Amino acid sequence: MDAVEINAGAWYLRVPRADERMHDGPAVLASCRDPEILRWRHRPPADPVDAEAYIRRRAQDWARDERFTWAVCEPTTGEMLGEVSLEHVDLPMGQAEAACWALPAGRGRGMVTTALSAVLRFAFVGRLSGGLGLHRVTYQWAAGNPASGRVAEKCGFRVEGRMREAWVADGRHHDIVVTGLLATDR
Repeated sequence: MDAVEINAGAWYLRVPRADERMHDGPAVLASCRDPEILRWRHRPPADPVDAEAYIRRRAQDWARDERFTWAVCEPTTGEMLGEVSLEHVDLPMGQAEAACWALPAGRGRGMVTTALSAVLRFAFVGRLSGGLGLHRVTYQWAAGNPASGRVAEKCGFRVEGRMREAWVADGRHHDIVVTGLLATDR
């Protein structure tokens, strides 16, 4: 699938880029160094070469229908402030897993909730109408990360279970809350 840009009102979603017009490498590097993101998400090493490779892989993932990633940007400048993705995409089964992160400048402004809601609308729209035609999207978050729990709740995800002590942050094990959303829930 070709990359799809989404106008989410206050935020603009596009594929992460590293070209002559737009370079998201600094934002990706910042995400690899941010202590709050590192507590709750796996990130590539904080190295410019790894950041460039990460950005290239995100574009390749679109072409292979494996993962769909959007840079969440301030619409007037194009500055990347976060990322929303649909990972582990299985188009024949109509399933994917949502994931996201936000840099400090994007936190507490409803950015992630707005961006993820827009991506979910795209995910659930039928393929003939330009969407992915997914039936089910899951979202997992560590019980110690209340911000992710609020995102899940505001986006309409329903709790389906827990993976006990499946994530380590701050030297402690945290449960992972497994949530899901069906196209028919919306």
